[in-house]
Amino acid sequence: MNIALIIAGGVGHRMGQDLPKQFLNVYDKPVIIYTLEAFQRHPLIDAIEVVCLEGWESILYAYSHQFNISKLENVVPGGENGQGSIRNGVFDIAKRHASDDLILIHDAIRPMVSEEVITDCIRTAKRFGNAIAAIPCAEAMLKTEDGKKSDEQIPRDNLKRTQTPQAATVGELVEAHNEALKRGITQSVSTSTLFVELGKTVYFSIGSEKNVKLTTVEDIDIFKALLSAKRDIWLK
Repeated sequence: MNIALIIAGGVGHRMGQDLPKQFLNVYDKPVIIYTLEAFQRHPLIDAIEVVCLEGWESILYAYSHQFNISKLENVVPGGENGQGSIRNGVFDIAKRHASDDLILIHDAIRPMVSEEVITDCIRTAKRFGNAIAAIPCAEAMLKTEDGKKSDEQIPRDNLKRTQTPQAATVGELVEAHNEALKRGITQSVSTSTLFVELGKTVYFSIGSEKNVKLTTVEDIDIFKALLSAKRDIWLK
C-alpha cells in the first residue's frame, strides 16, 4: 500500500494571518483541501493520514467530508516541531500498516503537487528504498556567515532544492525515528535531512517549480496565478 502522510501541524507565523496557512481559503477552498485532493485522485495512493495542528482536527474532518476526501484514514495531532509531527504520523501509521508499505510525507502547504511528481516519488522509492522530490538549483549560490555579505560561492551543479513528497517504507521510517530519538537528533527539518544525519543515502525523484511551498503572502499570489493558468488550460 501507498499512504500519503500530510503534515499540517504548523502555525505559519510568517504568513502574518490569523488562520494557520494550511486552512486559508483560496477561491472558497482551504489550501489543505487542494493538497488532499491531489492524493485523493491519484490512483496509486491507497490511504491518507494528516498530522494536524491541535484544535483543528474537527474542522479538518468537516472539510474532508465536504470535499469528499474518502481516502482519509486518520488525523493525529502535531508534535513539538516538524520532526516530531512527522514522527507522530509515522508511528500512528505503523499501528495499522505493514512494514513494507510506503509512506509519502508531504507538506500540506504544497497544494500544487502533480500526479507526475507523486508517481515518480513512488517509483523511485520502490526501486531504491527512499525518494526525495527535488529540482535543480538554477540560481547562483553564495555562502555567508552573517547574512549580510559573502566572498564564497557554492557550485550550483552540486546542489539540489528538496521538496516533498519524500517517501520510504513504514519500517525504514520507524527505525529512523527511533534511532534519531536514541541519538538525540530532534531538530531535523525533513525526512531527507534526518536520513542524511543518520548516515543514510537518499535518492532523488522529480520535483517541479510549480510544487511551490506557501510560506509568505507572495506565495499565495503565485498559487492563485498557477490555479488560474490551470483553469485556462481546462477551458481550451
